[in-house]
Amino acid sequence: MEFQNGKSIFLQIADTITDKVVSGEFEAGKKIPSVREFASEMGVNPNTIMRTYSELQAMNIIENKRGIGYFVNPEAQQVILESKKREFFTKLLPDLLRHAEVLGITRDELKQHLESKNSKS
Repeated sequence: MEFQNGKSIFLQIADTITDKVVSGEFEAGKKIPSVREFASEMGVNPNTIMRTYSELQAMNIIENKRGIGYFVNPEAQQVILESKKREFFTKLLPDLLRHAEVLGITRDELKQHLESKNSKS
């Protein structure tokens, strides 16, 4: 994985894991790779994965079953979607609207563009 500047590596890995949960690659209730396996796969130190897993546990996305491993929480997909929607409406959308305003894009132009994109989907 290629990491970007400006965001902690453990958070970028957490984003990768949440994307895998939402897409169904990591299924609810199923085991995910061990810390060492995932560290090797991602090319990072196991401590980085441990920090990622701790963060995901705090977010109620994964759970640790002692002696067995880490598993995707059955509610994880819903937790992730709610979190990402909240982030979209509180951070991304306001930024988008500010950029549109700076560029002189009207609400009608935005609406037309969104409607044309939706009709192509």
